[in-house]
Amino acid sequence: MSLTLAPTRRRTAAAALTAALLVPLAACSSGDDTTKDTAGSTGSGSAGATPKANLTVLAAASLTDVFKTAGAAYEKSHPGTKITFSFAGSQELVAQISQGSPADVLVTADTKSMDKVKADTGTPAIIAKNRLVIATGEGNPFKVDDLKDLADTKVKVVLAAPEVPAGKYSKQILDKQGITVKPVSQEPNVRAVLSKVELGEADAGLVYRTDAESAKDKVDAVEIPDDQNAIAKYPAATIKDSKNAEAAAAFVAWLSSPEGQKILQDAGFQKP
Repeated sequence: MSLTLAPTRRRTAAAALTAALLVPLAACSSGDDTTKDTAGSTGSGSAGATPKANLTVLAAASLTDVFKTAGAAYEKSHPGTKITFSFAGSQELVAQISQGSPADVLVTADTKSMDKVKADTGTPAIIAKNRLVIATGEGNPFKVDDLKDLADTKVKVVLAAPEVPAGKYSKQILDKQGITVKPVSQEPNVRAVLSKVELGEADAGLVYRTDAESAKDKVDAVEIPDDQNAIAKYPAATIKDSKNAEAAAAFVAWLSSPEGQKILQDAGFQKP
């Protein structure tokens, strides 16, 4: 903006006018561009301390429900920040990062998946843990009581594919018990396993406890004893190429905060 100054007697008035103009200009410059503003603290405290941004979070399918709740809570307490989630099997998310897909945060359902992209991420933090259960149709019509019942050929069992974290955990616990299961299908993520059971396309499937809880009006959950079970760990990390590095770090830190942990644990996830 340019001003044509009048003679000397008007300079004082012009200076006052310039100072007045600078006040609204300074206010307008404080974060209008939500995709580029990365100034500020990464602390998980007040909204004013967190940079505004449009964040893209790639998250394991088993986090679908709880992260929708967490995202809404985060946006409410951090005005100006918008979070877009993309949910899929961890192996799919890792492939996206390896291929250079733009994202700000990655959360997987196992540490091995996160390790595959450690060159592309910051240091991960475990934000939650989970365990497997046997999901059956409502009322458990085939009377599945334990893992051994999954070997019955009369029971249509569906599992997550071996490359999916839930599939790896399933194989781990079945192998440990010496149980051979011939699944009618192997799904690309744990939510697809749950869906098959919900729709009656399978009689039973191994899913996370939190998945069964999210569909408790449609499926029954058969607990697996701790000594036969596996612990799923969920690491969260920022993406090094993120254009919103500080805002991404603030969200990851918030997931470990009391507020973030309460939301996760209320949904059935265990403490990290």
